[in-house]
Amino acid sequence: MMKNPLTARLALGALLLATATFARGDAPLEDLGNFPRARLEISGRHGTQHFDVWVADTPPRQAQGLMFVRELAPGAGMLFQSQAPRVMSMWMKNTFIPLDMLFIDAKGRIVHIAAQTTPHSLDTISSNEPVTMVLELRGGEAGKREIRVGDHVRVSPDMS
Repeated sequence: MMKNPLTARLALGALLLATATFARGDAPLEDLGNFPRARLEISGRHGTQHFDVWVADTPPRQAQGLMFVRELAPGAGMLFQSQAPRVMSMWMKNTFIPLDMLFIDAKGRIVHIAAQTTPHSLDTISSNEPVTMVLELRGGEAGKREIRVGDHVRVSPDMS
């Protein structure tokens, strides 16, 4: 399967960083090209927005997230899912770009947005209430697309 140029660049970068990380004795990073994909829609007062996202579906993938990624396309992101609603917390360790974190409840409603998070910060960013998903987008993307608390999210597996 042919990867798009951004995915190919990100995958190569992740592979190079995985090699360096492995040499230090840490767990190696996984190529983002191996992560499952999903299509995601956010619907609200300002229309429907579409995203193509990686799915962090295992504990190692969730720990990796978007660490070491240096570019993220406007329509791309990373989705973290929980089996049961819980307070979910994130941080920006080893994350080189600002992110918007959208916290989504079991009904698919955005309940909190942490906009323009600070790269490399160890501060905890929390949902403050039980959620089942966190969507990470390029920093500022939620504001540009007028995505708001209360908007609804629908996820479809990528079948391509």
